[in-house]
Amino acid sequence: MTTEPLASRHATHGLELAQKARAGRLGQYSAFAGLAVGAFMGPLDGSMVNSMLPILTRELQVDISTTEWLLTIYMLIQTGMMLTFGRLGDLWGHKLIYVSGLVVFMIGSALSALAPSPELLIGARAITALGSAALWANSAAILTHSFPAAQRGRALGMQSMMVQLGGSCGPPLGGIVASTLGWRAIFWIGVPVTLVALVLSLRFIERDEPRGRGERFDVPGAALYMLGLMSVLVALNQGHAWGWDSFGVLGFLGLGLGLLAGFVVLEPRVRWPMLDLGLFRERAFASPVLAMVLNFVSTSSIVFLMPLYLLLGRGLAPAEAGLILISQPLTMASITILSGTLSDRIGSRIPATVGMSILALGLFLLSWVDVSTPLLWIVGVLVLIGVGVGLFNTPNSSAVMGAVPSGRRGVAAAILSTARTLGNTLGLGLAGAIFTTVLAGRELTNPEYVVQAVSVGFAVGSVLALLGALTCAARPATPRRAVPAAEEAPTPSPSPVRGEGSNDGCRSVAAMRRVRSESSKGGGSVQGVRIRAPSCTRAAKT
Repeated sequence: MTTEPLASRHATHGLELAQKARAGRLGQYSAFAGLAVGAFMGPLDGSMVNSMLPILTRELQVDISTTEWLLTIYMLIQTGMMLTFGRLGDLWGHKLIYVSGLVVFMIGSALSALAPSPELLIGARAITALGSAALWANSAAILTHSFPAAQRGRALGMQSMMVQLGGSCGPPLGGIVASTLGWRAIFWIGVPVTLVALVLSLRFIERDEPRGRGERFDVPGAALYMLGLMSVLVALNQGHAWGWDSFGVLGFLGLGLGLLAGFVVLEPRVRWPMLDLGLFRERAFASPVLAMVLNFVSTSSIVFLMPLYLLLGRGLAPAEAGLILISQPLTMASITILSGTLSDRIGSRIPATVGMSILALGLFLLSWVDVSTPLLWIVGVLVLIGVGVGLFNTPNSSAVMGAVPSGRRGVAAAILSTARTLGNTLGLGLAGAIFTTVLAGRELTNPEYVVQAVSVGFAVGSVLALLGALTCAARPATPRRAVPAAEEAPTPSPSPVRGEGSNDGCRSVAAMRRVRSESSKGGGSVQGVRIRAPSCTRAAKT
């Protein structure tokens, strides 16, 4: 056999590998398209409904306490069910649960638009929340499975950008739609958008093999966790309305903590637990989860206190205040991909630590505002805070998802989303308690008193953000139990026979080495073949 035909065959095989790699990259970003539309739709839907509460109250002819349950029931169901759907994704496949979530979300949106009464509208929002929980619990797991570890941060950054854009577009879009087409139209929007996400997901997201074959779903654990967490969230959510020392708040809080304590006692005794509590013994997992809670507790002070400062402390019109407030989420959206790419290159610990430190600095600067602080300076600080939060979120999420084995990624994604909701709820409750305590006995119409209360809240948020920065800095760079490389998505190979993560590539390289050896013995040569041994070495380690 001559050398040239054999070398030519291997070169052709290398080109085929390169074409497969390009197809793999196309498949990755096609799969992301379905996830991106879902990531955009969820926050868009929520922010539209949140901003339209006054209109819904008027149109439904009920009081604000009734329409607030549209938000409360959504938050309770979504947060309480995320761990359940994350675990089901690990057992049955993340694509199956994600696609099912899209269908349920679409049905809930349609039922909301058709609801003939406030009670049925609240029930329809509960159905929508079920679908949303399935989406949030599995989207990050699908991204982590679809993209290699070296591109995980960038992929999560793109998803985070879509989340921020959805949340930012909701209020203005909801206002336009409700004023021109009526309030029911804000729910109809979810149907066609979710249908697009469903088609893209069915077509492009690869079916993942369940990692929990033979395992059973922990029904008692799921019930304890869901009811316990929902009870705690009811207490935190209604504390400002019922009174923090009221029987209702203390009762729900005690019930919730008792059920969660039962959950913690039960799980180590179950053969197939709902939540592997051993994950929290891994500092590379527990530290970024705690940092996420502290981040959302801190940023929630801005969500609650900054509108009060601008509207009551400075006397701005709602439209003017909205233009100032939108500077932060837009900055966050613009920087998330950059921070994700940066974490892929240098690791997640440094960007997350720097981001939380910037957030702490921004909140400290806001704690010094007064009634004469230039509005341009306020915008600059909000942009700075947006940079900090954008630097933190994606690398921190990437750290959480990279610290667990593939069979626990659904649970990890659910814990991450629960940390966001818990931090947000705690932060709003804390900011409200600080504001009302400092303002107790004083006139809300006095701008000086409002600014004083707001400043104290920002100072507390700054301290919590600093604790978050220390948490990020103290966590280990890598998990003690390294995730097996075989569980990561293969890295697409950009060059003809590099073969990173590809056994075919390694076989091709090995064959060409034999050709070179035989050719050298026979005085021949192999032309135009580039052999890169390190790539094959890395694949062999995988």
